[in-house]
Amino acid sequence: MLIEDYGLIGDMQTAALVGRNGSVDWLCLPRFDSSSCFAALLGEASHGCWRIAPAGDVRGQSRRYRPGTLVLETEFVTDDGEVRLIDFMPPRGDGPPRLMRIVECINGRVPMRMELLVRPDYASIMPWVELSPDGAAAIAGPDSFRLSTVLPLRVDGGTVSADFPLVAGARERMVLTWHASFERAPAVEDADAALARTQAWWREWTGRCTYQGPYRDEVMTSLIALKAMTNETTGGLVAAPTTSLPEDVGGARNWDYRYCWLRDSALALEALLRCGYTDEALAFRDFMFRVAAGDARGLQIMYGIAGERRLTEFELDELPGYEGSRPVRVGNAASEQFQLDVYGEVAVAASIGAEVIGPRFGAPLWPRWRTVVDHVEAVWREPDDGIWEMRGPRRHFTYSKVMAWVVLVRAVERFDLPAPVDRWRSIREEIHREVCEQGYDSERRTFTQYYGSRELDASVLNIPLVGFLPGTDERVTGTIDAISEELGRDGFVSRYSTAATDDGLPGDEGQFLACSFWLVSALALNGRVEQARSLFDRVVALKNDLGLLAEEYDVQRKRQVGNFPQAFSHLTLIDAANAIATAQATVNAAPA
Repeated sequence: MLIEDYGLIGDMQTAALVGRNGSVDWLCLPRFDSSSCFAALLGEASHGCWRIAPAGDVRGQSRRYRPGTLVLETEFVTDDGEVRLIDFMPPRGDGPPRLMRIVECINGRVPMRMELLVRPDYASIMPWVELSPDGAAAIAGPDSFRLSTVLPLRVDGGTVSADFPLVAGARERMVLTWHASFERAPAVEDADAALARTQAWWREWTGRCTYQGPYRDEVMTSLIALKAMTNETTGGLVAAPTTSLPEDVGGARNWDYRYCWLRDSALALEALLRCGYTDEALAFRDFMFRVAAGDARGLQIMYGIAGERRLTEFELDELPGYEGSRPVRVGNAASEQFQLDVYGEVAVAASIGAEVIGPRFGAPLWPRWRTVVDHVEAVWREPDDGIWEMRGPRRHFTYSKVMAWVVLVRAVERFDLPAPVDRWRSIREEIHREVCEQGYDSERRTFTQYYGSRELDASVLNIPLVGFLPGTDERVTGTIDAISEELGRDGFVSRYSTAATDDGLPGDEGQFLACSFWLVSALALNGRVEQARSLFDRVVALKNDLGLLAEEYDVQRKRQVGNFPQAFSHLTLIDAANAIATAQATVNAAPA
């Protein structure tokens, strides 16, 4: 299946991908970054999946989320009738993770088939599987899985299966529960009661959204996706719930995104705050307290979901990769990189949190934030690895310097700290002059990727978004036009030119969706509101039928690529919708 053929369900501690064919092909338990028990996404069915579908040919299929929830419905039409499959993971709290599936017959009499292949530790282990009085159990090392159902089951070669007919009005319930194999199995929750609880939880949460601007449906879907990727117990947000979905199908640009990038978390926090969600901001603040420890010099760009620092990268030879895209990676070596811009994104999120929530958010944070500002003051002149985690040489990336400027601006103008404010003002003015002199190509009228280069980089579209220059500044206008022309492919924006930039990697990649949304926001601030709307509509049209977006879009193959769903894509969608709303309000308020 294509990447966009999948839907997301989750319990805010982990997530599963469900194909339009009724197969759960990716799930890691008990956490987002645990090893997988279903990995067919990166191989084939034998690498683990759970499929429920009509036994015969399917003539038609459709799916949707129940309004305001992450409860997925898939309907299958066959010659024998029509069935509905309901997939969800109830909010877990302190309980065990559960994947629940209810299948009901709408009309006719439809023969059904269920197959469960649990393959723990990225399909490297064949578990011991046996039938039990209420279903089946599978055990492998520390992991125990329990399938609860009244269906008559059979076990063959580690596969649990059942064939059963459904007649109009009939429904069957199946619950897969994980628990540590050395602990007692938890009680089984009734699937119908859990469904009602899950729907109520999501509808209460979505009902608190304060956003009333344009594209509200798209914004709401993106908010739900971001919430689903935010761990409810630790406050961290994963960049995506998957690993190694390729940026170039068949290539080697395959990365593990099941970790908490401070950049992604901070930017997602901004989007959530602007839509009325403050609990997530307080949770992320506490996550920051824990991971920053006592020394800003040791701050990493990413952490494990509970704040783990060691994310050692290795390759899995057991998995062939999505459509042969190898290697399949676990861990991420970029956790050891120096990325100066991260401090700026966290600074923006912190200041917005203080503005929206007030002292309850900021009071305990500012003493620690002072150490971060001191660190940026000490290191801003150094080259770094850049926002895109290039595995080539370190550079004086223009965007990185801009975000160092943001740190000092926020510290001076937004925070009431006992600090050397005059010195910080002087440094920020120095950074501003340097960026405008060394990061700007006056001949081509555009900001460049790094000092003295001719390469372009879509990250500099953020220059007006963070207030470094006004949106209507001629240098911003020139940058928008240059990036649109040179990095645009069929109107969609690449991060940079893989041919012109030494990023230490072979091959090409798709067009980075967040960059296209940045261009939308920059156009709106530049006064080109209709052009911004037009591009927004084109980018949003790339989403799948459930409203979900991957990391990139491959213009040549006309398909989504990269890890899925991608938090960066959805948070920049929200920002772009906000930018259009603000720009349109400005136009409407202008005197005729």
